[in-house]
Amino acid sequence: MSHPLFDAAGWPRTAPPPLTQALLRVQPEDFVVEEQMPHVPEGRGEHLWLKVRKRGFNTDQVAKLLARAAGVTRREVGYAGMKDRNAVTVQWFSLHLPGRPDPSWSELPPGIEVLEAARHTRKLKTGALAGNCFTLVLRECVGDGDALAARVRAIAAHGVPNYFGEQRFGHDGDNIAHARAMFAGTEPAGDRHLRGIYLSAARAFLFNEVLAARIRAGNWDQALSGEALMLAGSNSFFVAEAIDATLQARLAAHDIHPSGPLWGEGEPPCRGVVHELEMAIGARHADLAAGLAAERLRQERRALRLLPREPSVEALEPSVWRLRFCLPAGSYATMVVRELAEYRSVGGMVPVE
Repeated sequence: MSHPLFDAAGWPRTAPPPLTQALLRVQPEDFVVEEQMPHVPEGRGEHLWLKVRKRGFNTDQVAKLLARAAGVTRREVGYAGMKDRNAVTVQWFSLHLPGRPDPSWSELPPGIEVLEAARHTRKLKTGALAGNCFTLVLRECVGDGDALAARVRAIAAHGVPNYFGEQRFGHDGDNIAHARAMFAGTEPAGDRHLRGIYLSAARAFLFNEVLAARIRAGNWDQALSGEALMLAGSNSFFVAEAIDATLQARLAAHDIHPSGPLWGEGEPPCRGVVHELEMAIGARHADLAAGLAAERLRQERRALRLLPREPSVEALEPSVWRLRFCLPAGSYATMVVRELAEYRSVGGMVPVE
């Protein structure tokens, strides 16, 4: 992958170089995403949950079409995650239909198919995801398939850097420039949606800077004294004053992970050399750190290490490989691909996490 911000910032991969060059998303079917929900609908309630397969539409477009077909306003439609139009995605939506029968979906345009429908007591909220499973096709590859399979096995065992992907920063990485201008007061904050995009980009940038520094130091996947260690599968963490054999075993078992800052008000909770590093990066980008603190955002944490589940790779043709894996919510499939290939996304930006 070549992206202006990743290139300019020098955010490194882990030690081994990519094994091939590749084209990603030559056609929508080359990037298939299926949401994994933390629970299933209860079968009763005012909210109708829909499992939808879409092609050629983004999430907001589908939400508007579902609202129109059901005769409700757009605000009555919920979804867990945003997905891009240049992919085939299976995702869940909810519609608030108190006292109303299930609508007919026969008038939905080609490219939108309702696979399942079930009632639930609550609206589907943004972020209510267990994760996403991906099936990706890499084309025009040149390389050793056995080496690629070995790298996939290594990734399953050791993980990849949990960078925020390029889509968090805009097509040319300009969300960071907008965030700096917004904090400086030289650019209007815009509407609430845009403001949220710029705040998220600023937090992601500082996190990626910390992760990149840890990769250069060779300790991004190690636990250091004073580390804020995250519990796998949760947003909970604890600060370890010293790293003993028990913590090392839990780290090796992927039960805990080193973490980096999602910047906000106050100082990061880690201590020692980890705290020194994060504060130094905050000082290096003082406008972003101060701007986020002024917004009264809470200091939060994100794991530095990303462990794909059930990864596999197979050759469809000598130059075409199919890659499958599942990721927790909030992580980026392209960060797995980045450790395997120098890729170019033909279809534009890749789907959101």
